Amino acid sequence: MPGRLVPDVGRYLGEYAARTAAARRRRHRTLRYGTAEPELLDFFPVPGATRAPLMVFVHGGFWQESGRHQAAFTADGFLDRGVAFAALGYGLAPAYRLGEMAAMVRRAIRLLTHVAPALGIDPAKIHLAGSSAGAHLAAMALLPGGAPVAGVTLLSGLYELEPLIGSAVDDALGLSVIEARENSPLGKLPPALPPVILARGEHEPAEFIRQHTAMAATLTAAGADVTDLVGAGRNHFDLPYDLTDPATPLGAAVAGQLGSGCRRPATLT
Repeated sequence: MPGRLVPDVGRYLGEYAARTAAARRRRHRTLRYGTAEPELLDFFPVPGATRAPLMVFVHGGFWQESGRHQAAFTADGFLDRGVAFAALGYGLAPAYRLGEMAAMVRRAIRLLTHVAPALGIDPAKIHLAGSSAGAHLAAMALLPGGAPVAGVTLLSGLYELEPLIGSAVDDALGLSVIEARENSPLGKLPPALPPVILARGEHEPAEFIRQHTAMAATLTAAGADVTDLVGAGRNHFDLPYDLTDPATPLGAAVAGQLGSGCRRPATLT
């Protein structure tokens, strides 16, 4: 479990919530993207923009914890660079199955693509990022039938789920072998993919490291445009902070993927 490799998981979770609360005090809208109760997202626009890039973030929590109210902790960093942000909520286990969660992420992307002009974003510049369980769901959104995105960033994910069967995580998921295989994006991704940033922290559990390595090898063998990164000194919980820091390899890669729509932050003179 990733929490065993850090001295205080609660500190990170508290920071996520506090930073999200601060971002929510800026202008944002809660949008419904489906009929199920948890199918809501928080959208943070760039004031005055008409065709801004958009970063959609899918939170982690082993598919059974957390939510959109803790998922906008990088929103301010993106907004300051001219990038709109969406914190995606989705149904959690045990009330929802993994296939339902993956379908929710796809529905959210389709809705955002459809309403992009009204939100001041460019439908051709919608990017998807996810951390931990969110990385798994973001990868699932790339399978055939998913909504197209301009780029994807996968942080510290699990992409092959059979090893979870019978673990403590599986108490809420209740995975069968068939369900685990159906919801394992490793080996199922199509040959035509958007650019992929695949990153993990230096200090991650062995299974996360193994699966990251396997995903990187699979993407490379398929000829995907993949940037494979290991965050030096970073762990499972603080790696996402680098998403908006261009001084880090991850932040620089994300800024490059976002392209010309990502402006430099203002500096004091």
